[in-house]
Amino acid sequence: MASDYELTVTVREPRERATMWHATDLCHHCGLCVTAGVRGDLCPAKLHPEQILLSPQGYGPARNIISFTGGDIGCRAEFYVQAAEKIRAACTGDMWVLLETNGYGLTPKNLDLMASAGLDSFWLDIKAYEDETYRKLCGTTNKWILQAPEWIVDRGFVLEVLSLLIPGWVEMDQISKIAQHLSCIDQQIPFTLLAFFPEYKLRQTRAPTLDEMLRAYIAVKDAGLRNVKVGNCHIFARTEEDWELLTATVGKNSIG
Repeated sequence: MASDYELTVTVREPRERATMWHATDLCHHCGLCVTAGVRGDLCPAKLHPEQILLSPQGYGPARNIISFTGGDIGCRAEFYVQAAEKIRAACTGDMWVLLETNGYGLTPKNLDLMASAGLDSFWLDIKAYEDETYRKLCGTTNKWILQAPEWIVDRGFVLEVLSLLIPGWVEMDQISKIAQHLSCIDQQIPFTLLAFFPEYKLRQTRAPTLDEMLRAYIAVKDAGLRNVKVGNCHIFARTEEDWELLTATVGKNSIG
């Protein structure tokens, strides 16, 4: 699959951009340049329409990144070791390997194994800063998950971090603490502040408001992180006035 995908690549990225965070630097995946011959309001205008493809996930460029997302078996590091080695053997050019993970399996031993195999990048989902909240959401401690960013950076991996603002669970105080923690490691770590939407066992929990998201964004920036984007914006920005306030506050380049 990786070798077949390589034949469709339309954008080759350097290793330091092997993240999902950097994807919206190039395209906001609306597909208007292909379907209507015009650029969307948030379009970065960096790609030509012929670089935009239709995939099962929608419109966008095919970047030279192989991503493992969804089910996370980071505790079985040997799977990713073998997969990364086989991807490198099957592809002719640089194809970066990205693992989306909750961090539970990212022990120093497993990280060393993954580094030896040439895995490139981690998309780390930090669910909460407070251990009690994390246990309620995930059923386990976050003790070494909070240590993982430093371990990842020290081993030369590319790192991006995502956190959800969940009203009543993970609000601005915890988001700010996560940002402060990351800022002490490296202020350049790409960070996405994502808006929660009600689903599954949290269906009765409301989505955050525009004001809550903007205040949390400002808190993250005040904590020292320099590369910050806001995601799931359609959840809290529902009117033209909302979008005007959002873009005026964070800027178009910070909308993920």
